[in-house]
Amino acid sequence: MTVGDGILWSTALVLFVFVLYQISVRSLCFPWRGTMTHWVSTLLNPWLDFCRQASMNKTACFLSFAMLVMSCAGEVPIDDLAPSKDLNKPNILWIIAEDLGPELSAYGHPEVQTPNLDRLAEDGVRYTHAFTTSPVCSSSRSAFMTGMYQTTIGAHNHRSHREDNYPLPDGVRLITDWLRDADYFTGNIVDLTDSDEEFHYREVMEGGFAKFSGTGKTDWNFHYEGEPFDTDRWSDLVRHQPFYAQVNFPETHRGSEWDNAHTQIVQPANPSAVKMPPYYPDHPEARADWAQYLNTIMSLDRKVGFVLNRLEEDGLAHRTVVIFMSDHGRAMVRGKQWPYDSGLHVPLILRWPNEIAAPEGFAAGTVDDRLIASIDVSATTLAIAGVAPPTKMQGQVFLGEDSPARAYVFGARDRGDETIDRIRTVRDDRYRYIRNYYPERGLLQLNRYKEFTYPMIPLLRELHEAEQLTPTQAALLAPSRPEEELYRLDIDPFEIDNVVDDPDHAESLKRLRLALDEWIINSDDQGRTPESLEIYEYWEREMSEIYDARINQMLKERQKRKVTRD
Repeated sequence: MTVGDGILWSTALVLFVFVLYQISVRSLCFPWRGTMTHWVSTLLNPWLDFCRQASMNKTACFLSFAMLVMSCAGEVPIDDLAPSKDLNKPNILWIIAEDLGPELSAYGHPEVQTPNLDRLAEDGVRYTHAFTTSPVCSSSRSAFMTGMYQTTIGAHNHRSHREDNYPLPDGVRLITDWLRDADYFTGNIVDLTDSDEEFHYREVMEGGFAKFSGTGKTDWNFHYEGEPFDTDRWSDLVRHQPFYAQVNFPETHRGSEWDNAHTQIVQPANPSAVKMPPYYPDHPEARADWAQYLNTIMSLDRKVGFVLNRLEEDGLAHRTVVIFMSDHGRAMVRGKQWPYDSGLHVPLILRWPNEIAAPEGFAAGTVDDRLIASIDVSATTLAIAGVAPPTKMQGQVFLGEDSPARAYVFGARDRGDETIDRIRTVRDDRYRYIRNYYPERGLLQLNRYKEFTYPMIPLLRELHEAEQLTPTQAALLAPSRPEEELYRLDIDPFEIDNVVDDPDHAESLKRLRLALDEWIINSDDQGRTPESLEIYEYWEREMSEIYDARINQMLKERQKRKVTRD
């Protein structure tokens, strides 16, 4: 019998048995149902028992049975039927949180327990100074999925280019395209379990079960022709190695997952014990909001643990580089959409697998204090896969003894929804310099999404009216901003004391001004050209229609509660 004959006949046999099994089990009118079920069960039960013991789903079980039959039918080894693998190339998995700063127990934040991320950090390297290039999701993701500043590729305005087929510039591609050229299989995973197997659920503390799945989020400010990923199913990764995949989790993004996070964890944060930045009022509502943020982090940590366990269960952990990060900082006032540390500083943890030789200088369980930009994760991912980052790519490789250290990281904020703004910033290891191009607009200029979803904003206004805010807190409500801001971060980590006019910092100010000027020119910052008036008008109409009535209702309810308290 030839190899081809063996494959043909054994495949036919397996399909025939599988069909008979399905009919005999599911069809009540099959005339020989009892006899056939007994015959098929006698044939398959030993193998099904083995599969159950090995935690295999039905699809994997029948596939393995098929390979066994084929290997016995002719001269076809099982390995010849598996997808080809380059054992010198590791798998690469990004776990991406939304709207998350470094408020993890691994980073020393109090009143939050993140045991799974702590374990990941213990087994890998924890980077303490990682920053996204934008404080909002669409422009940040456009950057780290290409390794390019969003301002260079025209993807800087939030939720832009959704209907105009705007392409990436010549020579700029998604990192998935570069990886596909290197024979990597790619995924943006939604289904962490197969639909034909028993779903992996975890018990929650109140009201049933929670499904563990990814969002498949992309949210890019450009048009991509074709499919950017090969799959959205975890089970496909097991069969296609090497792979690059990402799993996006939404817990720390405001919405239903945020609202219900405290029901998904064993020990929610105690609002009276949390420590907040000093620009938030020490008020029960503010404390409750911050505590719920910490609850979302702990809920997220459970899902991270699920993914890490899945890697182990499927025999992938020993060959998979795991990178955990966020798309930008926390969804709180002066965080998301504001390019301070609170909006740009993110956790970054990288774990190297034990069966792949680690880069020079990589040591598990260590801490790295170098400045890292999120676009550096893109370049480093390519390098891990054995792909030389394109010369045009602005991200830098940070693994390896010869990897250059950044002197600066840069960030940008542009239009967010209906809110017109342009801010540019540069940070080194001691200072952050910020340049506001619309200083006449206050920090809390109208943004309906934040007005509705951030309870801290109406609370600040109420307390300001009652003259119950400190000067630091009241500054958030100022009707204008300085043209320039400079913060000495080692002594002012919350960026409160603007020393731009302090002569003691004049040399640092001059140096950072020059660095930002050069970056704007050298990176060809597209934000120098404003969007058309029609785009602004569109977003004003859109956000007004979505939020105005809801905001009015929310404010009425707050007023009723205030009257009741008084």
